[in-house]
Amino acid sequence: MSPDALIAHLVGASALILVAAHAGGGLARRLGQPYIVGQLAAGIALGPSLLGSLAPRAYDALFPAAIGPALTGFSQFSLVVFLFAVGYELDLKILGDRARVSVTVALASFAVPMAVGCGAALLFRNTVRDLGGGWEPSTATVLFAGIALSITAVPVLTAIVRENGLTRTVPGVVAVSAAGVLDAVCWTVLAGAMIDSGAGEAALDWPWRAALAVGFVTVMALAARPVLRRLLWRTRLEPSLRLALLIGFALGSAWVTHWLGLHVIFGALLAGLVTPREESGTLDPDLLRPLHEISSLLLPFFFVLSGQSVALNSMTGTGWTVLLVVTVLAVTTKVGSGLVAARLGGLDRHDARTVGVLLSARGLTELIALNAGLEAGLVSAPLYTVLVFMALTTTLLTQPLLALTRHLAARDRPAVPVVPGTTAVQPYAAAEGGAEGPGRGE
Repeated sequence: MSPDALIAHLVGASALILVAAHAGGGLARRLGQPYIVGQLAAGIALGPSLLGSLAPRAYDALFPAAIGPALTGFSQFSLVVFLFAVGYELDLKILGDRARVSVTVALASFAVPMAVGCGAALLFRNTVRDLGGGWEPSTATVLFAGIALSITAVPVLTAIVRENGLTRTVPGVVAVSAAGVLDAVCWTVLAGAMIDSGAGEAALDWPWRAALAVGFVTVMALAARPVLRRLLWRTRLEPSLRLALLIGFALGSAWVTHWLGLHVIFGALLAGLVTPREESGTLDPDLLRPLHEISSLLLPFFFVLSGQSVALNSMTGTGWTVLLVVTVLAVTTKVGSGLVAARLGGLDRHDARTVGVLLSARGLTELIALNAGLEAGLVSAPLYTVLVFMALTTTLLTQPLLALTRHLAARDRPAVPVVPGTTAVQPYAAAEGGAEGPGRGE
């Protein structure tokens, strides 16, 4: 294929990807689901399982193998920008007065699904092996199975909390703050699993790569943060120049972690974590707004790449059985552990139930981890397909389960007597609707 033809194919494919993904996201939002659900569904529809099966010639014409590296590049760039923004926004000060219960919920909703996931991978290793793809149990692959059940998608959870008017409620604050702690733990464990897997460009044994990774994190925390603070606070750079500088910083950090075998996602998150906020402690809107706009525009490339790795036609009876079991385990372990931990932390049963349901949403964060595991060889293609559909299903179930918890709370709520000439006051009104308006839903 000539360079001109390659560029033409890339431009055409990009147009289709952007329109289809955002149309799917808009439709999902109209149906009361997070934006990511529609984007992922559009990505799967444009992949080999649907478009490739129904119209193979059109699929080959739209997505020739030659444009694969360019699409992957757009995908990785969007991930770096998105996760840099996630790291920049992460603030554990949100724990506040609920620090103890939030940490308890985070640790419980990590430990229980992690133990169940690892145990299931070992106990049913023959069944998972029967799915195909050459999956074999090892320390790294078993850890990854646990992580797949443990992750909660903070961006999706935040959007769901906002859209349901739970932002200023106890379960909303506890769930969001616990999810931040939980994902920090999950990313750390995933980093260890990927180092142990031997992935990456560095021709070193994993102990050396682990030592270099610790050294890099130390340098970023102790040296990069003060340098950035001085540069951003004292020089008063133009917003556009500041944005370009920090995205370049995130890309450089992502390249280092990729070289060490930790995938670009870890470098991007680390860059966001060490980037200082404003002197007042607030987030810089001139930085955050364009980061969200860039990642929102380009993330459809990631969803399409994720969808192209989904192989529906490879799903056998064993695959659908594994999907059912994994989905049940994913929901019950998250909801159950979050509910019990919240109850032990002093929340009533309705608030505790809401916390557990919210922590069950996986969404984009789960997809990012799954793609990293697929690239590192920690998960086979058939198992990847199962886990992608598990992530999609658990995200879809969050809103109906929240409606169910609200119904149970209303049913158990004592009736409020109405005095003639007055209107009954409804408790927990903030949790009944979307008074805060729709969020990004990613």
